[in-house]
Formats: sequence, C-alpha cells, structure tokens
Amino acid sequence: MNRSLLTGCVWVGALALCIVPRFASPVLGQTKSAPAPHIGEGGLPQFEKDPAWPKLPSKWKMGFGSAVAVDADDHVWILSRPHTLENPRSTSPDSKSTPAPPVIEFDNAGNFIQGWGGESGPGYQWPSNEHGITVDSKGFVWIMGNADGTRNNPAHLPNDNQILKFTKAGKFVMAIGKSGQTGSNATEVLRGGTGLRYYAPTNELFASDGYGNNRVMVYDADSGKFKRMWGAYGNKPLDMDARPPRSKLSEIPWVAVSEVLQQFASPVHDVDISNDGLVYVSDRGNKRVQVFTPEGKFVAEQFVGLDSKWYLQARSTAFSPDQRFLYVGGTPVVYILNRRTLEVLGSFVTGASQEHPPGHQIAADHKGNVYVVQAELTGADGSSGGTGAYKFVFKGYSPATKCCQGGGVHAVQ
Repeated sequence: MNRSLLTGCVWVGALALCIVPRFASPVLGQTKSAPAPHIGEGGLPQFEKDPAWPKLPSKWKMGFGSAVAVDADDHVWILSRPHTLENPRSTSPDSKSTPAPPVIEFDNAGNFIQGWGGESGPGYQWPSNEHGITVDSKGFVWIMGNADGTRNNPAHLPNDNQILKFTKAGKFVMAIGKSGQTGSNATEVLRGGTGLRYYAPTNELFASDGYGNNRVMVYDADSGKFKRMWGAYGNKPLDMDARPPRSKLSEIPWVAVSEVLQQFASPVHDVDISNDGLVYVSDRGNKRVQVFTPEGKFVAEQFVGLDSKWYLQARSTAFSPDQRFLYVGGTPVVYILNRRTLEVLGSFVTGASQEHPPGHQIAADHKGNVYVVQAELTGADGSSGGTGAYKFVFKGYSPATKCCQGGGVHAVQ
C-alpha cells in the first residue's frame, strides 16, 4: 500500500474508530498526580526557542540531528548524522565543513562537553545511518542505526541491525545483534531500528524496530538477551507479506482500515517510558501513539495531526517533569496532551518556517525544557545550515480558564 493510500485509511479509520477520545477516564495504570487541564481550560506549558543553543565548537558542523536524550544531570546528548553533510536530501552537498562527531554531550546551557563516535571497532560496526540514542540510569549510552540494504545507507555498509552500548566516555561495552543480518518480525534480529529506552525497575532495554520491522523489542540490559516483542494493540507483529490482503479496499473500506490499524505502520519511530511504568510507542506511519504496560498489554491510544498536510506525525514522545503532560513530536509542531486522558490540548511550532520544520525526535529535561532535533539540514530560508538541534525553554503556563461553566471535561478519578 502506498503512503498516500495508507494515510487516507488512517484518516477514515481514526475518524470512525478513534475520534471518540479517551477523555472519560485516566489511562489505566497511571498513578494519581496533580490533574492536568482539560480542553478549553488553558494552563498549558509555554515555550520559547533559545537561539544560542547549542554552542557547537566552530571547527565543526553538525549533520542531520537524528536523536536526543537527557541524562540524570540534565546534560543533553545529541546523535547526528555526519554523512548528511555530503549527502543531504534536499540541499546542496557540503564537502568543505568538518563534520562534528555523531555523539555530542552538552550541558543544560548548551556548552560543549565532549564528542565521540563514528568509527567501527572490535566487535561492532558504527551505524551507517544513526537513528536512536538513550542514556540509562547507570550512565551507559546506547545507540542504534536503521540502515537496511541500500535504504538509509549513506556509508554503504552492511545492515546496521545492532544496538551498541558505550560508557559516557565512548568506550565500547556490548553489542546486541550483528551487522549485516537480515531480520524479520519472526526473528529476534533488528531491521531498521529507530528508538531506545532503558527501564530501570526490570533492567530492560526497549527498542522500537520500525523501518524493516514493525514492533517493540525488549532485551536484558546486561546480557543483551532477547526477552519479548509485540506489535500494535499487543498483537503478534507480522511482516508485510504475512498481513491480511487489502485487495477489497475500495469495496469494503472499513474492513481494510481495521486491518491496517491492527499493525504498526512503517516506521514505528520511537519508544518512551513514563515514571509510572507505561510504555509509549510512536507509530508514525499511523499518526498515533499507543500506550502499553512493560509486558506489552495494550492500554490506550491517541491519534495526532490527522488534519495536517504533513504525514510525519507521532515521531517521538517526551514528558513534562511532573508527568502531567505528554509531548508528541510532529511536523511542524509538538503536540501537548493530557497524559492521563490523552486529550490533545494544544501544540507549539518548532520549525524555523512552515516549509522547513525540524522535528525528528524530542526529549525534555527536568526543568521542563523541550529539545528537538531537526528533520533536515536546513536553515530558516531553506538553505543548508542550522545546528541540527534546538532547545525550547519552558516559560510557564498559559492563563487558566473555566470551560463551559463546568470546568471542562474531567476524568473520572
């Protein structure tokens, strides 16, 4: 199924099946906290772009900002793609600048701390196309790439298909999987992996395996041993050729829509875990976020950006420090949701312009600031440039109001 047809199916399916949102009750399993506002009540987080962040050393130029993570010290880790300087998708090649290292650590103010990575070593292949990064509570840095054959493979290397574990100083620790493998949803092998998240209570690493496969993978963080996987709604993930046929799409559209939505769509773009142990999966291909328990039991879902001309929605998620708000990265905005009910409350624009927006993956720090890595190496006028990453400073909340003489639509406690 082509992208435009799939998008149309999602539009129809979402309106028919999911437009009655999960407003009436909190998402199952969430702990009680100060309530977030509901639609029409105001009180939403407000942000302002920091034009001076980050402070990249002048000797370097950052490529496509692919992923961002915030560690326990509120240091911000950016994973970028040096190869995009010479092989950009929509701008002129830049063969004069010196590419920055793919892994860069900044402090909260944007000051450069260190940079490393880009070279393979004994036991691992550095990704041809960097895609995901996370920093766990033990101080280890995990990265992955999504190169698969000739797709997303600017360095022309064997398939990435590895998760790599390093110390914060860049010393290699462990690899999960082997480069050059060809995986499917029927195997434990990654294929086009996208996002990573560590879950301390079970010492597990969660990975969204999203371009070649469409699933969530879970590994033991010490041994790298595979533990479990699941697809949309907790279903068994299927390869494209094993999914139900869609030949009767024009005759029975509702059946086809239902079939589409029963599986994640390429790509499943990121995975995140809240403080109360709920797993949020960014199903970019279907413009939705699905919520699960760590064991893979489906809890809830919400669609975003169905009325947008951009198909690049639900790319990544992050949480406000108090976990009241869920931020969902889209294009050219970040959506603001009530995390307990999944109501879409508002959004803020992240793009330098509507035609050249950033927004590949997002993260938030403990002060409430949101970080966005850009989706293409373009500046405000569309020319080659930009830093690859942006900081949106938390500036407080919009004025609170009472809606409809009843304080809005409240969740059942």
